[in-house]
Amino acid sequence: MRFRAAIFDLDGTLLDTLEDLAGAMNGVLRRHGLPEHPPRAYREFVGEGIEALVRRALPRPLPPPELLAERVREMREEYARGCLERTRPFPGVRELLAACRGAGLALAVLTNKPEEAARRLLEALLPEEGFRIVCGALPGRPRKPDPSGARELLAALRVAPEKAFLLGDSAVDMQTAVAAGLFPVGALWGYRGAEELLESGARLLLPSPADLLPWIC
Repeated sequence: MRFRAAIFDLDGTLLDTLEDLAGAMNGVLRRHGLPEHPPRAYREFVGEGIEALVRRALPRPLPPPELLAERVREMREEYARGCLERTRPFPGVRELLAACRGAGLALAVLTNKPEEAARRLLEALLPEEGFRIVCGALPGRPRKPDPSGARELLAALRVAPEKAFLLGDSAVDMQTAVAAGLFPVGALWGYRGAEELLESGARLLLPSPADLLPWIC
């Protein structure tokens, strides 16, 4: 199968952001005397945007909407201050991206992280990778698994869905790929497991970034 474009999830796929996300949210919880969570718990909290993460991390019952919105705002501010403390690319990601570029693939990022934050992380940690498009969360833009963002990317790249793959680590990513007609590839080095990825439509599971190379070279 000859691909022309590679679309990547960000958190749990290109970048290991878990400790900084956990640190930021635990900081918010600590400030209000609420129970904190170990970093591993955030594997199940991430993937659907900051608002969903905050909802999952807060104790039940959830606070009223105005207070919930305040906690989301606090989380955004806390994360903005510390998002580069421990976040790093996963081992092998730079080599994978270089191989994709060498094979002539257009590179893009599709994430539920706020777009400004996604661009900041990529510029700081993967500045040389030449992503053609970074599509993150913006007001009014549907989030994954809605396929609108993926279709927007494909239209901008002028690539047919069957000529692109989406590499991600969660059910949300696989559902997005299936809905948009992309080839769904699961990243087992990320935050979720093989069962979730397969149940959500993954057609290929990769133990490491290097395992994708035979499919693009």
